[in-house]
Amino acid sequence: MSRRCELTGKAVLTGNLVSHSNRKTKRRFLPNLCNVTLQSDALGRSFRLRISANALRTVEHRGGLDAFLAKASNDELAPNVLAVKREIEKKQAAAE
Repeated sequence: MSRRCELTGKAVLTGNLVSHSNRKTKRRFLPNLCNVTLQSDALGRSFRLRISANALRTVEHRGGLDAFLAKASNDELAPNVLAVKREIEKKQAAAE
């Protein structure tokens, strides 16, 4: 399982740990990933996702999973979330 947010695409970054004596050693900056269950209003079901805490705040700010996926670009979404986005778009198109 990769350390990548399924909604925003945030992944591990690398950098240097700099000591007081200015020695530099490699380190990794890991995203703050959480296992959450998000509810889709259009589909009426829930989805288990591994997303960053920042993405969880953004989902709440935009008004839920459906609104977040409507605004999100397809290239940063994980394949399983992209399938959910297509299902939601199909369901909303059929409702119109």
